[in-house]
Amino acid sequence: MKITATVRNSAQAHEVLVATNGAAQTLPVPAKSTGQGSAVNGGEFLMLALATCYCNDVYREAERLQIPVDAVYVEASADFPGRGLAATNIRYFARVTSPAPDHVIADLLRQTDAVAEVQSTIRNGAAVLLE
Repeated sequence: MKITATVRNSAQAHEVLVATNGAAQTLPVPAKSTGQGSAVNGGEFLMLALATCYCNDVYREAERLQIPVDAVYVEASADFPGRGLAATNIRYFARVTSPAPDHVIADLLRQTDAVAEVQSTIRNGAAVLLE
């Protein structure tokens, strides 16, 4: 699966496009009030990537394990200590609403954490190359 994200920005326009295996969609992300860049910063998007990945994967793993899920809440956070420095204290919290017993949901959350791709990418420190 190939995933891409594109930002096109000028004083006249701001466009955000994401695609998976060529299936593209735009995201309504506003430009900064100055027109120079996105109003949403990269750290916020990184935390959104963690939260979104885990939320989607909870549903995927619940379906695989045949566990009913009514709702998922995920909050991800990190500290960004300064210009050019990597995030620290990256963590996330998840809550699942389900008629399943608490121990089943706790196991679902642990299993999902083990296979969440964005979390794994950050934990493994993937190389990032400027081309």
